[in-house]
Amino acid sequence: MTVEEYQVGQLWSVAEASKAETGGGEGVEVLKNEPFSGHPLLNGQFDRGQYTHKIYHLASKVPSIIRKIAPTGSLMIHEEAWNAYPYCKTVLTNPDYMKDNFLVKVETIHLPDRGTTENAHGLSKEELAKREVVHIDIAKDNEYLNAADITPSTTPSTFVSSKTGRGPLSSNWKQTTEPVMCAYKLVTVYFKWFGLQSVVEAYAHKVFLFFRYIFLEIRSLKDYLIFNCSELYAA
Repeated sequence: MTVEEYQVGQLWSVAEASKAETGGGEGVEVLKNEPFSGHPLLNGQFDRGQYTHKIYHLASKVPSIIRKIAPTGSLMIHEEAWNAYPYCKTVLTNPDYMKDNFLVKVETIHLPDRGTTENAHGLSKEELAKREVVHIDIAKDNEYLNAADITPSTTPSTFVSSKTGRGPLSSNWKQTTEPVMCAYKLVTVYFKWFGLQSVVEAYAHKVFLFFRYIFLEIRSLKDYLIFNCSELYAA
């Protein structure tokens, strides 16, 4: 799909993922959802878009025994997001309890290529030396997936869109498929506490699933002829 088509699938998948994770809005507090400008992103390449600030109240997602012993504020995650598509930045923090000891930052730039851009985020030499590159192939079932995640309707290697005729993705789809694009993600995780490895592992699993679902939601491209991106975002 193209970078423009990907945006439609992304908006659709974000809405569906939010409903699945929160029970249709339960436990999510939206503090701000407004346009922003004058906030430089990606070394000043982008400076306007949509800003959101949400608080995820996770108490309803954990066993009752955890709720009883969890310190005040520890089950509240703040999410700030700047959507300046094709660039997006999301920051997760826990200011009420872990404060500066926890931060997850995800920066994404979407480019119309096959993953060949060496330094899409404009990192310095020092940052490049620390970087670990992980190639995600959405057509392959790998260690990030559970058995329940692998079904004909949710597997890009077997899925065919009845609306667009696209799919399935072959073993060499990255070299042959047209149109094609790549989402370059820069993930920065900072935490001082022990026991949070499972959080990172769960995040990797959800990211892999999310990209697969965006391809599957190519069916929503037909709806794009009726609803423009701003209407989909508002929904």
